[in-house]
Amino acid sequence: MNIRKAKAEEAAYLSDLSFRSKAHWGYSDEFMEACRNDLTLTVEGMVSALVFVLEDEGAVKGFMSLEMEQDTCLLDNFFIAPEAIGKGYGKALWRYMIETVEGLGVRTVMIHSDPHAESFYLAMGALRTGETESTVFPGRKLPLLEVKIGRGV
Repeated sequence: MNIRKAKAEEAAYLSDLSFRSKAHWGYSDEFMEACRNDLTLTVEGMVSALVFVLEDEGAVKGFMSLEMEQDTCLLDNFFIAPEAIGKGYGKALWRYMIETVEGLGVRTVMIHSDPHAESFYLAMGALRTGETESTVFPGRKLPLLEVKIGRGV
């Protein structure tokens, strides 16, 4: 298993992975199409964020991106390929994320979670702090979570 910084030319591949990963939860085709822009990584976005790819045996199994803001960051993307869900890749990527933000002096990681992913984040030590409005569907509420760094996560 290897975790490395993503390359700008991987934007389309990672966008497809995020789309397939979200679709894994059984959302309708209409719902998924409405989410397509939010699930699309751009080269510009990859340059402005920290994007990391997890590979195993030469294949990309997942990725994450972090948007930094002083001593806080947003876990903007955290996706595991559908065929790799439940095989420990998410936990490995999570541990890497915690080590990375600790090294950057981040005190809090914010997460706007898909409802289906909330249990994973809670199991990893995140705390639910409320809800946030979906950027795609007005009125749809998403779990808002956070992780305090440096508390033995």
